[in-house]
Amino acid sequence: MFPWKDYAGRTSPLKLVVFIALFAPALWVALAFSMGWLGARPLNEAIHQLGLWTIRLIFIALAITPLRHILQWMRLVLVRRMVGVAAFAYGIAHLSLYAGDQAFDIAKIATEIAVRIYLTIGFVALLGLAALAATSTDGMVRRLGRRWQQLHRLVYAIALLAVVHYCMQSKLDLWEPMIMAGIYGWLMGYRLLSRFLPRTIIVRRRLPVAWIGGLGVAAAVLTALGEAAYFWIAFGADPMRVITANWSLMLGLRPGVVVLGLGVAVTAAGGLRGVVALPPRRRPRPA
Repeated sequence: MFPWKDYAGRTSPLKLVVFIALFAPALWVALAFSMGWLGARPLNEAIHQLGLWTIRLIFIALAITPLRHILQWMRLVLVRRMVGVAAFAYGIAHLSLYAGDQAFDIAKIATEIAVRIYLTIGFVALLGLAALAATSTDGMVRRLGRRWQQLHRLVYAIALLAVVHYCMQSKLDLWEPMIMAGIYGWLMGYRLLSRFLPRTIIVRRRLPVAWIGGLGVAAAVLTALGEAAYFWIAFGADPMRVITANWSLMLGLRPGVVVLGLGVAVTAAGGLRGVVALPPRRRPRPA
């Protein structure tokens, strides 16, 4: 079946748009590389960009379940598998370019992965993505049964490994890695609340808007604290100065503020969805 068709065999506009959009980052990297827009070390920057999009796509795939519940947009789940497989494809491209940068010296590549801990973490995460991609077909879902869901819960650990890999690779430039860490905290917090809160609070797997807003604030605070802890442990920086910088716009938008803004946006969308009903989907009339 074509990836832009739904289970009924009809072309899904949502799947078609997402399928096309998934090629856009790779095409941009290829164009920027050919036009010399990637700086003094274009191959290294291309490797970085493809790795970055691998992590972004993992997080987009993880965000689909909470968003479909918050927005009551059930058909959003149709693109989750597609986004997850695309994350693996970008990860393979990331590793392939790295191998090309090392002149495809397998011994050297293996040594680098074994010696450099952040490369080891990234490689383990990619192996996990490979296992999920290989078992993402309908046939594997039927064959594995309940074990399929248990296996695919590995994506939570894979996302965490990806964030750690990104933080260690970035060193001082932690702006986006810390935002990713904050989003990861929000995504895991949503799942924990959805699982353990009383059923009287959760309606149709949808957290109340107040809980969603509180979760956004908590994720932003933890992001600021996490950034402060990192710079304190790694460089001995005063934690209070880092925390204060997170809420000062004089230094630009810091990770804590960005995570807070994303939380506010999701909360607002959930509140708006609660008062504005989507038009009912018409069923096709029988011939």
